[in-house]
Amino acid sequence: MTLLQFPADRRAADIRRCTEALQTLHGDAANRFWRSEMAGFAANLKAQGCSEHEISQQAGLFMHAVQMELQAAYLTAAEQ
Repeated sequence: MTLLQFPADRRAADIRRCTEALQTLHGDAANRFWRSEMAGFAANLKAQGCSEHEISQQAGLFMHAVQMELQAAYLTAAEQ
């Protein structure tokens, strides 16, 4: 098992950055952005020596955190 300095779902700045980008991108542009982010994310973890299983787990945690942030942003915007 690889010890990560910052678990993916705790990387607040990266989560916010992705959320902000995804709020302004739509369709193919949003899809390309997300695929690029996740490819970079996986490559970075692989370079750190993480197993495929760990990369998959961390990617799932990160995706979930971004989705939760997007939902929170949507609810905040809807209340205004």
